[in-house]
Amino acid sequence: MYKKTKVALLAFGFAFAGALVPTAAANDYATAAEVGLTDEGMASLKAHIDGYVESGRLVGATTLVARGGKIAHFETYGQINKEAGTSMSKDAVFRIYSMTKPITGIALMMLYEEGKFDLDDPVAKYLPSFKDQRVFSGVNEDGSLQTVPAERAATVRDLMRHTSGLTYGVFGNTPVDQLYGKSGVFDPKLTLAQQTEKLGKLPLLYQPGAAWVYSLSVDVQGRLIEVLSGKSLGDFFQDRIFAPLGMTDTGFSVRSDQLDRFSEIYAPEKDKGLVAYRGDFFGDFTVKPKSESGGGGLVSTTIDYWKFAQMVANGGELNGVHLLKAETINLMRRNHLPDNLKGIAGGAQGLGFGLGFAVVQDGEKQGGSANVGEYFWGGMANTIFWIDPTSDVVAIFMTNILPSGIYPLRNELRDKINGAVKGN
Repeated sequence: MYKKTKVALLAFGFAFAGALVPTAAANDYATAAEVGLTDEGMASLKAHIDGYVESGRLVGATTLVARGGKIAHFETYGQINKEAGTSMSKDAVFRIYSMTKPITGIALMMLYEEGKFDLDDPVAKYLPSFKDQRVFSGVNEDGSLQTVPAERAATVRDLMRHTSGLTYGVFGNTPVDQLYGKSGVFDPKLTLAQQTEKLGKLPLLYQPGAAWVYSLSVDVQGRLIEVLSGKSLGDFFQDRIFAPLGMTDTGFSVRSDQLDRFSEIYAPEKDKGLVAYRGDFFGDFTVKPKSESGGGGLVSTTIDYWKFAQMVANGGELNGVHLLKAETINLMRRNHLPDNLKGIAGGAQGLGFGLGFAVVQDGEKQGGSANVGEYFWGGMANTIFWIDPTSDVVAIFMTNILPSGIYPLRNELRDKINGAVKGN
């Protein structure tokens, strides 16, 4: 869960002992030509990000492009830490923030395949504080909130598609958002169980299913994973996803052996350019927190996240390791929003939302060269990934800069990469 003033929650920790520099197998690589990408297109992609670094708009970054399951492009740019003069490396560790969310979705759906829950089960079946929820309807003269009963219970599907009635508490300023802070939901001394217990008792912002609102729903999914599996979220991730896939540098905190390759986070400051960020959203990822955030708590490397994303693109399997069935992945990557919503923002962006991913429904509205069926998400510090079944491309972009969306990187990168696909 995020906090506006003290973001210990963003640094949720789970230190994995004995992890080494992440690698991919030799047979995971190919030349651009071997997978149907043009050398000119990949060179144009590199030159584009070089331009960002040379102009001072980014301090450092990495780009990775895979096609047909093979990595055909993996480049580094600039520096991990400009104050220390550390060059960017392929094993640099980044704060991935909300790119944690798809990992949480995959973890929850592993339990779905095991028959631990149904998508349309009420959340309250597993988390009792979510029973008999009430919905915000107005503000009394004394500042207290008016509420009405929820017309139906929020379901697990609602959590996974952000239609649960919850909000985030930091990205909006509604009376319900404000109440999250006042009620202590973001207290870093609370466990995930205590946080979700408190959250379930607060009023919903809207009736379940009546809107798409980005929210703490994925943190609640993390608590569901703990309840259904009997493990902490970090233990479940490590045992069921990270260890099987060889994601040796991904976790809820930064180990001591990772510190020299842990990317500094930057933000623009007037008349100074990019400076190390220590504002409201800064969190100390070197400290293991009380709670582990399925919504935004992980750090990872480019290769580690590629392993995860390629497993998803492959239909739940990577190099003989099977985490989910292909039909489950297909279920996750299709739009699940109710017809009355017409997509995120009423369909204006050409996006629907699946079970953990945004899904392109209309390429023209989404902009650039987006293909229908592409699914993706990103992180607050402008990390980006997407999977495009049409072109069989997996793309990863890592950097650590705030604010979110500072540059139109997704569309720019997508246009460069899709332009490099032979036959396009």
